[in-house]
Amino acid sequence: MKSRLFPVIVTAALTSVVTLFFASRLLRQDAYLIPETNRPSSVNFAGYASNAGVAAPANFEMAAESSVKSVVHIKTATQARIITDNSMGDIFSQMFGQRQYYIPSQTGSGSGVVISPDGYIVTNNHVVAEASEVTVTFNDRYTAKATVVGTDPSSDIAVLKVDGDKDMSFMEFGNSDDVKLGQWVMAVGFPLNLDATVTAGIVSAKGRSIGVNKQRTGATAIESFIQTDAAVNPGNSGGALINTSGQLVGINSAIASPTGSYAGYSYAIPANIVRKVVNDLMRYGTVQRAYMGIEYLDSRTATPEQLTAVGLDKMEGVYITDVKSAGGAAQAGLKKGDFITHINGVPVNNAAEMQGQIARFRPGDNINVMFSRSSKTMNVSVKLTNLNGTTDILKNGAPAKLMGATFRTLTNEEKSKYGIDRGIVVSDPGTGNFAKQTQIVKGFVITGVNNNPVASVGDLQQMLSAHGNVQLAGFYPGKQGVYYYVLSNAGNVE
Repeated sequence: MKSRLFPVIVTAALTSVVTLFFASRLLRQDAYLIPETNRPSSVNFAGYASNAGVAAPANFEMAAESSVKSVVHIKTATQARIITDNSMGDIFSQMFGQRQYYIPSQTGSGSGVVISPDGYIVTNNHVVAEASEVTVTFNDRYTAKATVVGTDPSSDIAVLKVDGDKDMSFMEFGNSDDVKLGQWVMAVGFPLNLDATVTAGIVSAKGRSIGVNKQRTGATAIESFIQTDAAVNPGNSGGALINTSGQLVGINSAIASPTGSYAGYSYAIPANIVRKVVNDLMRYGTVQRAYMGIEYLDSRTATPEQLTAVGLDKMEGVYITDVKSAGGAAQAGLKKGDFITHINGVPVNNAAEMQGQIARFRPGDNINVMFSRSSKTMNVSVKLTNLNGTTDILKNGAPAKLMGATFRTLTNEEKSKYGIDRGIVVSDPGTGNFAKQTQIVKGFVITGVNNNPVASVGDLQQMLSAHGNVQLAGFYPGKQGVYYYVLSNAGNVE
């Protein structure tokens, strides 16, 4: 029996030895495979390597705790009123007079940011527009009536004042130019009538123009928004956009949404623009708009054919279509056909970015303009002027000239008397192009241009410059009916 098992045992042993031998040879072949770290240089990984180590996660606790003390809840009330239909081309109105409508009393709400210990508050113009009463509630539930110090529809900024405690918690301005793509920010406000609410997101774009201000004010609109994905809803308007240090870098103003509620993107007015507008409203009662004295092609509204004709489809910048002889651009040597590429070292790829840079300066300030001419890069210093072509400060209600005519803004008493919230008066039609083209007489109140409202002489100038033939709408106090006049002008102006 043993003699029979012996061959079987020997065969099994030999088989095992042979199997182990070949298995060990095969396993050693792994040493010749290319490891992941030694792949050919043509293979790239979507990773990021840094010797600085892993960044610490952002901490919002301190900034959030301090900011909610400086953000307030704004509630507004608008009295019932009768308005007149100023529709252009309305045959019924032209034959039988203006139609009147009754608007019942309304309420609204928004947010605001305390920016000084003595009670100055910044918010959006659209939060308090047409309001007859404004109430502010602080984080500690203290409630007080607020006075509207000044408004600027073009930038959608308003300044309020609350009397009382001289040591209020307030928020410091940050430098919005330092805001970077991908940076963490927080939105603070009172959305949907909730208590103070903080949301976080990142900066997803800068220098955005979405047309929301243009819908309200027409060609005078200034839009150079900071775009974020921090959740913002109705009621957040006028609230704070802050960095992780708790500094104010923007005022939340709008959302992009098909439903009216947050859908992924929100927009804030940069703090550097806000600070300039606020200072102007507090010092002069009106914003000191500065201009270079150029007409330009806006790449956002130009046709593909226009862009191709001037070469904007091949390079970035703002194309100058004309230079005003009395402006700072002409004095500095800028010419038609130049491409403006930088303002004070900051790239400007479109009109919105250029407006965002110039909006922070006043008449008399000098800016450095980098431009391209015949493929050569050049730099000049441009002195900015006001709408009259001078460096004078224009105070609220002060007359201003345009096309040979003199205008002024309506007083609060006149607005109340006429039942309108904005408009300008032709105090002297003069003998220039304005009078020759329109035959308008003294006292005419201009309320709109091409269905866009007019709140200041600067608004009128911008609207005239942004279109070709424009139609003025307005009325003569004491007379029935809306009157229409046509003016000829052309070109975007800055």
